[in-house]
Amino acid sequence: MSAPSTWRQFDTTHVWHPYTQHGLPRAQVPIVRAEGAYLFDADGRPILDAISSWWVTTHGHAHPEIATAIADQAGRLEQVIFAGFTHEPAAMLAAELVRVLPSGLEKIFFSDDGSTAVEVSVKMALQYWANRGTPRPLVAALTNAYHGDTFGAMSLSGRGVFTKPFDAHLFEVARLPDPTEGDVVSAFAALIDTRGSELAALVVEPLLLGAGGMRVWEPSALRGLHDLAKAAGVLLIADEVLTGFGRTGPLFASGGAGITPDIVCLSKGLTGGFLPLGVTGCTNEIFEGFLSGDRTKTLFHGHSFTANPIACAAARASLALFTEECDVRRREIERVHVSQLDELRNLPVVRRPRVLGTVAAFDFGQEDADYLNPIGPRLGAYALDRGVLLRPLGNTVYILPPYCITASELVRIYEVIRTFAEGA
Repeated sequence: MSAPSTWRQFDTTHVWHPYTQHGLPRAQVPIVRAEGAYLFDADGRPILDAISSWWVTTHGHAHPEIATAIADQAGRLEQVIFAGFTHEPAAMLAAELVRVLPSGLEKIFFSDDGSTAVEVSVKMALQYWANRGTPRPLVAALTNAYHGDTFGAMSLSGRGVFTKPFDAHLFEVARLPDPTEGDVVSAFAALIDTRGSELAALVVEPLLLGAGGMRVWEPSALRGLHDLAKAAGVLLIADEVLTGFGRTGPLFASGGAGITPDIVCLSKGLTGGFLPLGVTGCTNEIFEGFLSGDRTKTLFHGHSFTANPIACAAARASLALFTEECDVRRREIERVHVSQLDELRNLPVVRRPRVLGTVAAFDFGQEDADYLNPIGPRLGAYALDRGVLLRPLGNTVYILPPYCITASELVRIYEVIRTFAEGA
C-alpha cells in the first residue's frame, strides 16, 4: 500500500469530491479501514459513523459475512452482460426480494444506484402508457422531495440549490404539497380531477422525505394517495432508496403503511453498503405492458454493470442478515432515539424533534430548513473533532446509524450534539 501522505497528496491534486466546495479550506478525512460502527483514519483514530456513510451501511462496516460472499463470488464470476445472459446471484436475489417486498411486486429490474433506479421507474411508467396506445406524459411528485442527481431524478425532486443551474433542462412535474406542510391527499384528488387523463404516475418517498430535510409524514396520507391513484388508474412509484431495508422500522416503509406501490425503487442499504446496486421492482401488470412481438415496445434501458454478480452476492448476504436479532437491534435504536430526543427537546435551539424507526432528526435554531445554513458544517466539524461523523442537511440534524451500533455509542453521539447545542 502507498503511504498515506502519498495518496492524500494525489487526492488533493486530482480528485473532485461530491457535494464539496473545493474553494473552501476543508481537507478530506483520510480513511484507511472500517469495522462495525467505526471508521478509522490514517492515524488510527476511530470515528463513530452516525450517518451510515451516506445512509448505505446497514449492518455495519466490513461485515464478515458480506465480505466473504463478495470474495467467494469474485473468484467464480465477476461480471457478464445481462442482456441475453443471466446468473445465479441475480436470479436468486430477485426471488428473495420478491418474497420480502410488499405483496404484488413480482418483477425485478437491476441498475446501478438510487438515481438510476428512479430513472428506470419513470421510464417504465411513461412507456407503459405509451405501449398501451394511451400516452400519459405527466408525472406528479412532492414538494421538498429528493430523488437523485441524474436529470430525470432531478426533475422529480423539489427545486432548490441542487437543481437551480439545470432548471431550464428539467421536464414538467405536477408538484403536490409537502405532506408535512399541506393536505397532499386533497391536492392529489384535485390534480386527478383536472389532469388525470395526462397523469402517468405519482412518485413519493414513503413516510420520510430524506435529503429534503428528514421530514416525517403520516401513513394515513400515504394510504390516501395510494387509494386515489388506484381508483384513477395512476401508477404509484415508491422511492424506497433511503426508506428500504428497515430504516423506518419495517423492512419497507410501503409495506409498513399497508400498501403495495405499482413500482418500487431500491438501493443504498441493498448491499449492506458494500457495493453499488439499484433495483426497480414492479407488478406483473406493468411488466406485461411491455410483452409484445413488436420490438419497439421493449424497455430500452440498461447499464454495463446491470446485475453485477458480485454486487448481487453482497445483496443476498445482506438480506440474509435481516433476522429477528436485527429487528431487535432496530427497535433498540428507535428506543434510544426517543429517549435522547426527549432530553434534547428542552433546549431552545432544538425544533421539531422527530423519530421514524432508526432515523432521528431535528431542526437547529429558529430559521427554516436551509441546506446552505452554516450551522451544518460547524456541527459536522465539531463532532468530527470529537470522533463522531455527522453531516447535517444545513440546519437539519439527523442521526441514522448502522444497525450494529450499541446504545452507549448512540448516547455518545447525542452527548456530542447536546454539548454543541448548549454552547450555540
